[in-house]
Amino acid sequence: MAWWDAAFLAVAGVAGGLTGSIAGLASVATYPALLVVGLPPVTANVTNTVALVFSGIGSVWGSRPEMKGQSRWLRRIIPAAAVGGAAGAALLLSTPAEGFEYAVPILIGFASLAIVLPRKPARGATVADHRRLTLATVAEFVAIFLICIYGGYFGAAAGVLMLALLLRAGHATLAHANAGKNVIAGVANSVAAAAFVIVATVHWAAVAALGIGCLLGSRLGPVVVRHAPAGPMRVLIGTSGVALAVKLGIDTYG
Repeated sequence: MAWWDAAFLAVAGVAGGLTGSIAGLASVATYPALLVVGLPPVTANVTNTVALVFSGIGSVWGSRPEMKGQSRWLRRIIPAAAVGGAAGAALLLSTPAEGFEYAVPILIGFASLAIVLPRKPARGATVADHRRLTLATVAEFVAIFLICIYGGYFGAAAGVLMLALLLRAGHATLAHANAGKNVIAGVANSVAAAAFVIVATVHWAAVAALGIGCLLGSRLGPVVVRHAPAGPMRVLIGTSGVALAVKLGIDTYG
């Protein structure tokens, strides 16, 4: 790999890590960058998943203050995230890459609208209380599991789906929901990446360049969410998601 390709991937990694740790849109920046430097689609997808492990590390590292009070809920959800990520990786390696194509634009569009119009939290309740009361249900457990399957399979905007679910079901603030999303997505992606390392072709030079950028960008993302006004951040995330849904819809249905 030429040095300019590596530099390009590092910059794309910073953008992907930042947007991924804020809005779950990392692959929108990182996956196309891998295609630009010449990787074939399946190798790019696999390499992207492995590189995004660094984004997961940085985003969880940056989200530590918001993770307080969520440990019990996260311990319940992490097994579903891990199994979902493994199932998604198995699907990618055994089925055509078009599996979710037609549903993805619609899912992302609805999720993005849900982020823009979140439910208001009940007065006087803590984040931990809301987690116990709402997210510890079978339906929400299954929804998280299915999103993690998609995350392990392809993953473009899987974080948007997760963030929308946590905002709607958990009554959490944007920063707390984002922290939960970062942990869950990081687990699902790491499990899928481990499977790919064992059985698929990974372009390690691209992983190194992209991963360094992802680590730097993702460490900054939670800090931005923590200090930025929640309303404008929701609008920005939701608008970006809708734009992506429209783009994917044109590519898929056009």
